[in-house]
Parts: sequence; structure tokens; C-alpha cells
Amino acid sequence: MPNARDLVAIRALIASHKRWDMLFGVVGLVALMIGVLTFVALFADMAIDGIPRLNWDFLTSFPSRKPAQAGILSAWVGTALVMLVTAFFAVPLGVAAGLYLEEYAPKNWMTDIIEINITNLAGVPSIVYGLLALGLFVYQFGLGHSVLAAGLTLALLILPVVIVATREAIRSIPQGIREGAYALGGTQWQVCKDHIIPYSMPGILTGVIIGMARAIGETAPIITIGALTFIAFLPAPPLKLEPPFVSFDWLFSGFTVMPIQMFNWTSRPEAAFLQNAAAAGFVLVIMTLAMNGFAIYLRYRLRKNIKW
Repeated sequence: MPNARDLVAIRALIASHKRWDMLFGVVGLVALMIGVLTFVALFADMAIDGIPRLNWDFLTSFPSRKPAQAGILSAWVGTALVMLVTAFFAVPLGVAAGLYLEEYAPKNWMTDIIEINITNLAGVPSIVYGLLALGLFVYQFGLGHSVLAAGLTLALLILPVVIVATREAIRSIPQGIREGAYALGGTQWQVCKDHIIPYSMPGILTGVIIGMARAIGETAPIITIGALTFIAFLPAPPLKLEPPFVSFDWLFSGFTVMPIQMFNWTSRPEAAFLQNAAAAGFVLVIMTLAMNGFAIYLRYRLRKNIKW
């Protein structure tokens, strides 16, 4: 049994550790509040400047040289179409690549090199992806300055994020689930399809949220591949009334996106254009929150339905 002096020393040591824990908690809270309050202040300033400009005409009008008549119709439609193409290519390809590397790929020096490169690609500046896409998609494949080229560019940009998130989500699944499925006679693909992918989907959606939130605000790679700064038309609609009812002409149409429209307005000297840029930024934040909110809802529903 410890004597009284040992008990006093133990209590002093515990009290010292508690003080350090409390100090670390306070520092972490201060760091969190600095980030949150900075965002709230910037968002509030943008909302105060932009909300008075928001109306139906602003959302349904094309850009104009007159700030009172300018709108963001072509910008938010272009943003939505580019994000649709980005998600269509990046999510299935990223999930499949992450699943292969984690469940199928042999553990050797080749896969180690691939894993290191994927991790490094997640931190490459976006302008590098723009230059790659300019040479590959625009000139080599002849896609031109189109919605398809922009979507593929942003898909490359977020692909490493989706792959890394997919692998981390798969690693979090208990090994007993795999062993139980194999013990019941399931093949590797059946185990992946019926257990690995459904159980890891909430974590995968987290990576998709992060990647899409990054892509929707990117400007440098979109400018590099030749997105228009002033556009007064919309791409062809994807749905038609006459057969075959589906059109892919919009994939090869010229476009602009919200960040480029905001950049164009902020470069103008008139104060009214700055108000337009604030309103467009507010709409972009709302679009991002809506997209992320839908993904979070799906993640919640999937987690609720999972039975371990």
C-alpha cells in the first residue's frame, strides 16, 4: 500500500495533468472560435451587402454591363452542370479505386508507390490540374472549352480526396464482418458489394462532401481551360420533349461558373458590381450548404439503416 507521501505525490501529479488538459481544452476552444467567428463575420458582411440585391430578376437574368440589370442565371446553371459531371465521374471512379486498393490490390512496392502518389496528389495546387486538363482534355481529346472538360478537370481534382476517404472508411469496418461473410461462403465481390460498400458508405459520403465543396469554389483550373467570363446564353437542355428525350449537346457547350462571375464583378470599379458579387457569393454558399446538407442527410439515413 502506498504511504501518505506517495498519495500526496500522486494527487499532485493528477492535478498537474488536469491543469494541462484544461489548458489544452481552452487553447483548442479559442482556436475553434477564431475560425468560426472569422467565417461568421465574413459571411455576415457578405450577406449584409448581398441580400438586398437578391431577387427573382437577379437569379433569372444574364450578366450585363449595367449592374442593376446583371444576373447570375448562366453562372449558377453552369455551376450546377459542371458539378453534375464532376460527381458522375469522380465518385464512382474514386470509390472503385479505393475499394480495389484496399481489398483487391496485392501489398507490394507497386501499390505502395500508387498510395504515396495518391496522397501527394491530394495536395497538388489546383492550377496544375488546370494545365493538365488544358493539354489533355481541351487539345488532345478535342473537348474544347466545354462543360465536359470542366467537369473532368474538377473530377481529377477531387479524385484523390474521394479515394483516400474511401480507403479510410473501408479500414474502419471490423475484420469480423469480412470473416463472417467468407465463413458463410461469400465470394470476395459479394463481401464487398453486400457488406464493405454499404457499411463504409457514410464515411465515403464524407469524402465526397469535402471534395465537392472544394470543387464548387475552384476558379484557377476553370479559367485555365477557357471558361467564359461573360456569357449571355444557356447550354442546351439535357431533356427534350421529342424522342429520344435526352440530349448530350450541353456537355460540349460553353459555360461560366459562379466563382468566375464573382471574379469578373469584383474587378469592376463600380460599387454596384461589388454588391452583385456579394449576392452571388451568398448564393454560392447556399448552393454549397444545400449540396452538403443533402449528402449529410444521406449519410445519416445510411448510418441509421446499418445493423452491425
